[in-house]
Amino acid sequence: MKTPVALASLSAGLLVLSGCSTATEDSAVSDETAVAESAETTAEVETTLFATTTVLGSVLEEIVTCVGDQSVAVDVLMPIGSDPHDFAPSSEQLARMADAGVVVSNGLGLEGGLTDALDQLEADGGVVFHVAEWIDPLPFAEMATDEHDHGHDDEHSEDEAEGDEHAHGEFDPHFWLDMSRMAEVAGQLGIELEPVLGSDAPACGEAVSADILAAEGEVMAILDGIPSERRLLVTDHEAFSYFAARYNFDIAGVVIPGGSTLAEPSSQELATLVATIEELSVPALMGNIHEQSDLLSAVAAESGDLSVVSLYVGSIGGPDSGAEDYPSMMLTNAQLVADALSAG
Repeated sequence: MKTPVALASLSAGLLVLSGCSTATEDSAVSDETAVAESAETTAEVETTLFATTTVLGSVLEEIVTCVGDQSVAVDVLMPIGSDPHDFAPSSEQLARMADAGVVVSNGLGLEGGLTDALDQLEADGGVVFHVAEWIDPLPFAEMATDEHDHGHDDEHSEDEAEGDEHAHGEFDPHFWLDMSRMAEVAGQLGIELEPVLGSDAPACGEAVSADILAAEGEVMAILDGIPSERRLLVTDHEAFSYFAARYNFDIAGVVIPGGSTLAEPSSQELATLVATIEELSVPALMGNIHEQSDLLSAVAAESGDLSVVSLYVGSIGGPDSGAEDYPSMMLTNAQLVADALSAG
């Protein structure tokens, strides 16, 4: 692991104001004070840490907030609702990221539009944390099973494996849908960021990790009410293998195979999926609230007018969404899945 590069510091000048005796003078002093305080607040930010996705940004912000260092800011490259698979940064974002020199990235091919920029940043001496590589990622060729043991013993056909690897690489990058893995990432981030955030960073990483695990306990309690025969997931793309393995579901099928939203299934693949849904009596299909899929809706209609449940997949939600941060995103998803699959 490279040591983070030195980040440019800004110095804040303090404006000292004397007392005034008239109302006009008081007003002038008030205006000058507001300007000075604004300038001081801006100058306080000496270090910016970048996160690529809103999910990672949420966790990183919690760690920084815990540390309590007002000179450190978090900047998230992708806006809420972005599809990480096809997001392309602006030139301004790339320049700010290069100046900062520290980026928390998902990795494993998720952020395809950022690959070259992140590689260049590392080549120039910057630090990129590819966090999905820390948590024993699942190979695409070993995902959901036909039983609920999820022991990673199943194997796709050679053609399926080649298609999976073509989409992202050998490993599935969608680890954040397993909260235990995100908790592990939070703890490790605290350790790795100690040179930037100071000696409190590891303890704050552990505190955020504990909060995530506490929220996961609520998620498990919500999902426990779903009958075993209804714990079947059909999703718009191959993003839920970690969720299925952790929370005891089976992946019955996906509309777009290979882990990316950018591929296109064949008509034969879609017909096979509809037949599988009907054969297994899948109760509902799972989509992405930020990326509505016409193909998924068509499959739902062909499969008996099934409902499509919109989940938060690659991004947290906006204000008043109930999914404004990572734990609330997962709790909201759990409730939506339970509501859709629990009913007989």
